[in-house]
Amino acid sequence: MATTSNGNSKKRDGGLSSLAPRKINVQKFSEARAAELESLHSIVSERLNKDFRSKRNKRRRTNSYNNQPAKKRYIKRQKSESLIGQVSGGGDHEVKITRRVKRRMELKGNPESGFCTSGDGTKRLRTHVWHAKRFTMTKLWGFHLPLGLHGRGRGSRDVLKQSRQGVLVHDASYHIAVQLEGPEGSLLSILNMLLEPSPSSYSKEVFDSILTGRSYENAMLYHVEPPVSQAIAPVTYMWRPSQIPKRRDEEKGGDGIGTDRPVSDRDYVDFRKLWVWIHASSFTEGYAILKVACQKQMNETGVSVDCFSLEGQLAKLEIFGPKASHLLQKTLHPATSSSEDPSIFKKCSMEKAEVKNVADPYKEENVSSGAILAQLVIDPRLILNSPRDDSTMSFETTKTEPTESLETTTNTEAKTLPEVFSCLWDANSELNPPEEENMLCWEKHQSRMDSLCLDDPAADVPKVSSRLRSSRSCPLLLLKHKKLGNAPTGWSLILPLSWIKVFWNAFVSKGAHAIGQREKRWVSCDDGLPFFPSDFPDCKAYSSFTLSEAADLEEKAQRRPPAIRPFRIPIPPPWNSIHVTRSIGESSNQKLTSNGTNGVEISSSGGNLFDGIVARTSDSLTAFLQTFTSDNLLLFPHNTSKPNHLMKTLEEDDKKVRAQIHQSSKKLCLVRVLLHAFKEGSFEEGAVVCAPTLADISLLKSSCGEGEEGRVTIPQSSVSSYFQEQPSGSWELNVPEDTLTEQTHRWPIGFVTTGFVRGSKKPAAEAFCDAILLGRLRDKQWRDKDVKRRKKQIYVLVRNLRSCAFRLALATIVLEQQDSCDVHCF
Repeated sequence: MATTSNGNSKKRDGGLSSLAPRKINVQKFSEARAAELESLHSIVSERLNKDFRSKRNKRRRTNSYNNQPAKKRYIKRQKSESLIGQVSGGGDHEVKITRRVKRRMELKGNPESGFCTSGDGTKRLRTHVWHAKRFTMTKLWGFHLPLGLHGRGRGSRDVLKQSRQGVLVHDASYHIAVQLEGPEGSLLSILNMLLEPSPSSYSKEVFDSILTGRSYENAMLYHVEPPVSQAIAPVTYMWRPSQIPKRRDEEKGGDGIGTDRPVSDRDYVDFRKLWVWIHASSFTEGYAILKVACQKQMNETGVSVDCFSLEGQLAKLEIFGPKASHLLQKTLHPATSSSEDPSIFKKCSMEKAEVKNVADPYKEENVSSGAILAQLVIDPRLILNSPRDDSTMSFETTKTEPTESLETTTNTEAKTLPEVFSCLWDANSELNPPEEENMLCWEKHQSRMDSLCLDDPAADVPKVSSRLRSSRSCPLLLLKHKKLGNAPTGWSLILPLSWIKVFWNAFVSKGAHAIGQREKRWVSCDDGLPFFPSDFPDCKAYSSFTLSEAADLEEKAQRRPPAIRPFRIPIPPPWNSIHVTRSIGESSNQKLTSNGTNGVEISSSGGNLFDGIVARTSDSLTAFLQTFTSDNLLLFPHNTSKPNHLMKTLEEDDKKVRAQIHQSSKKLCLVRVLLHAFKEGSFEEGAVVCAPTLADISLLKSSCGEGEEGRVTIPQSSVSSYFQEQPSGSWELNVPEDTLTEQTHRWPIGFVTTGFVRGSKKPAAEAFCDAILLGRLRDKQWRDKDVKRRKKQIYVLVRNLRSCAFRLALATIVLEQQDSCDVHCF
């Protein structure tokens, strides 16, 4: 309607007042505009001299539609899709399909549980296709895992930059959960038997937070009687949320008296469930020892404790970086509102004005370290990111769309939040997989056609798989990473395995930088955290992993000509060679260097496997030091004050640990240290850490120490013979015999497990050194020095195995810096 200056509204034109036709008949249109088309044709024919043939220089463009390679690929794709449709649709006749089509069906499918496997039984992650197109894949621990980006293993600078300024995402679905079910007291007894630190060693506040399921905890899993027994792997354990234990019939109003049926463990609310997440390299060993502990607990108390694996049911995604909370806020939109948790959104809206007013629930100051958040979130594919789309689309409007598939597949949304998360903890329950991609694309296409007021003649509902259940909301658990040193803020997402593709694509499309095993190790070393299994020499997974690496390096070396083939070095490091240094120090009145070895019995058990213990908690290191009170070792583990109600329990545990350590006092006791180069040097993996003399320290610290005269070196002939390989395949330390070699020889006290990372602002290497030898070195370096001039770091010498030069480094003992334990790892 148009309004004139007089205020009278008139129609502009009678033809324009009617609505435009929805459909156009081409034949009637051409008949109505015949005169215009004829005039246009005459003009074009005059310009072309009535020659409508295409020019030779333009025939390639006009024939571009007839692309033979593309046509062949299209025909092959159509055949494979038709075969897939015949196989999925079923039938009486047998359809023979190729291996390529079978593999494509497996990788394209999204089963509710279980991993796809290759011909040799190796499992594939759900994100295998995404990683295989971009990363170098390797077989590790029964999985096809992404090793890193293609190339020579470089690119650490960009990854560290992303960890400091952006956000990184890693598919950690190779971590497998083991679920324990039973009475709370029995489960606590099992954890106290196998874990270090045990749950009973924490304060009451932390213990209650862990026991009620509000937070998780990290620990080291041992065979029996930690910490002297064989270590298995670092684990993460978390309890199912619960309240104060009561009888179920008491909750219903009954008195629980007069029942004729026998009382079982499940009749009490203290029947608890517990998850223990184990790395794939140690899962078989850890799962076996958990079942043995459950059987032992049942034999002693008569109470049954169930233990079973959740492999192929749950997945784990790790996100870390300063922008991790912002990524979660953009991707995770809760499907239901909760009056108990104020951090959960009440409405999922993409309107910008509304998002600005909502506080970020994932910021570090809003969520405590180690907390567990349970959320029911919308399928991220339903969140519209394009500005052309409807900016106020919410889950409520999506759920009420008049489509048949939506009415039959939203049974999960009708449940309450506790009922949904009970499915995660119930191993027998079946979790609903996400809606198929073609159905969501069809609905999005229909909504766009409706917004343009167009009718789609081929508006048929797409074919979907035969499964009956699917959902548009996913239950997940958010685990806030503990803040340790300079480590970036991180989260772990635990969700059903069938949903891993959906959230992976959402995170990557929103700017997350995917990393593999190599990049993850770079980030962990830059943050000063250990990486499993490379930085856990007391585990069997470390031995098997390093031996496989040694076999690969030997195979590559054999391909090179003998003239340029490098000499062999010990992989893994010969840890038992540290016994030689300890015997030298004990026989020479605690001096690490000796002018002669006469009368000194030097023995080494040989072998590459680690034979000793690693002190990972302040309590275990304190108990170890108290067994050597005569040595006056200057080591200061960081101990926090314990509450009074735990002192009696801790004293009993200390007595038991001290007795076990005293029985195995001949074994090595290593501690993890961080090595920083004093002036120069780059430390590689496998480098040997040696004990310096006071003359070495003064020489390398002096400013005039330049050139060959200001360096501490060994003869070039001794580089390849520092460690000698025995006929059995083990490596042993070559003890010097002549005087010249003795003067340049330095005794080993440890080895580097992770070397420097290129691009790090403050490069640091991770090493494990003997606690007794470190204490003697500190005593030697502090002697005759004022208290103010004493450094807490210890001066050591580090030499790469293929180098003849020793570099001066400062060793920082991790247990002297952290509060209580050193079991957190990437």
